[in-house]
Amino acid sequence: MCEIWEMADDNVIARLGSMKALLGIVAGAGASYGIYKLVFGRTKDGGVNKKKSAKIVNIQPGSLMAKVSGFKVVSKNDHLDPSADTESNDIHSKSAASLEPRHLSMLLSLLQSSPNPEERRKVLVTIGNSAAFTVNQDLLREFGGLHIIAGFLSDPSPEIRVQTLNTLNNLSMNIRNQEQLKIYIPPVLQLIEMSPVNSDLQLAALRLLTNLSVTDYHQHLMKTSITLFLSLLVVSNEVLQIQVLKVLVNLSSNPDLMDDIVQAQAPASLIVLFDGCTSTSVLLRLLFFVGNLRAWRPSAQVAEALRRRPDSLYCVLLDGSSQLHQKLPLLFSHPDEEVKTQAISISNECWKMKK
Repeated sequence: MCEIWEMADDNVIARLGSMKALLGIVAGAGASYGIYKLVFGRTKDGGVNKKKSAKIVNIQPGSLMAKVSGFKVVSKNDHLDPSADTESNDIHSKSAASLEPRHLSMLLSLLQSSPNPEERRKVLVTIGNSAAFTVNQDLLREFGGLHIIAGFLSDPSPEIRVQTLNTLNNLSMNIRNQEQLKIYIPPVLQLIEMSPVNSDLQLAALRLLTNLSVTDYHQHLMKTSITLFLSLLVVSNEVLQIQVLKVLVNLSSNPDLMDDIVQAQAPASLIVLFDGCTSTSVLLRLLFFVGNLRAWRPSAQVAEALRRRPDSLYCVLLDGSSQLHQKLPLLFSHPDEEVKTQAISISNECWKMKK
C-alpha cells in the first residue's frame, strides 16, 4: 500500500481566486530542539545551504511584478505613472491559473531581490498557489525556479521556511520536478530533526517527503532516517503522526528498503500506539505499515542476527517475542471495521509463520 500525492493545503486549488486572496498564510514557530534528544537522548547539528542561480532584475513600481505579488512597490515617482493604476486593476482580477510565463519569471526575480521577509513570504505564497497547475510547474522548473525556491529552506525566518516547503510540495507533484528536488531531501530531513516537535515546519517537511516517496525513485534517500520517523511517532500529535506514517507506509512498500527499515533503531514505546485509544486514522496506518513489514521474509541467519539487537524495529514489531502479538487480539473488537480486519489479517499471518 502506498500513500497518494498530497497538496500543501487541501483547500488551495478549490479556493483559487483573485491574487489578493492568495497572499496569506499562518505559520508557527518555537524553540528548536532535536527529536533524538526526546527519544534516544542524542542530537545532531547541521546547516542547510541556500542556492541562488537566477538573474536578478529591477522591479519597477506599477509593473506586473508588483501587481501579481499583491503588494505595491513604492517609489517617489509612482504617482507620475498614470498607467500603473489601470494595469494594477487588470492584474488583480486574474487568478493563479491565468498567470503568464513572464509573471512567474518576475516573481522569481523579486523573490531573490527583495530584502523584506514579508514580501518574500507573499511571493512564495503566490508561486505556491500557481504551482497547483501543471503548466506552471513545468514553467517554474524551466526558469530555474525550483533551485531558487529551495534556497529559502535556510532562510532565517521560520515562516518563510514553512512557505518554501509548501511551495516545493506543490511543485513536487510533477515527476520531472522531483528529479531536481531530490537533492533537497537531506536538508529537509535535517529540518525535521532540528525543528520543534509538532511545528508547522515539521508538518510541511513531512508533506513534501510524502510526495517525494510516492514512487520508489528517491525513497533510498530517506532510508537512513527511519529511526527519526519512528521517534516522531511516539512524541508527536495526531496530525504529525499521520503524516509520518504516510511516509513510512510509502517506504515500506519498497522491498529493496526492507532490510534498512527492520534494522532501524525503534523506541520500545512504539508498541503502546497499538491500542484502542489511539486515533483510528493513526492506528489504521500503523497496521498498514506492519502489514507491509510482514511481507518481508528474513532468512534464519538474518533473523537471528536481528534478535541480538533488541532495540531494532524487527524485535519491537516483528519477532515472535514482540508484545505486538498480545496487542493485536485486543483490536479484534475495534469499532472500525477496517482496523479490525487489518488486525485479524496480521495476527493470522503471524500465526502461520509460527507453524
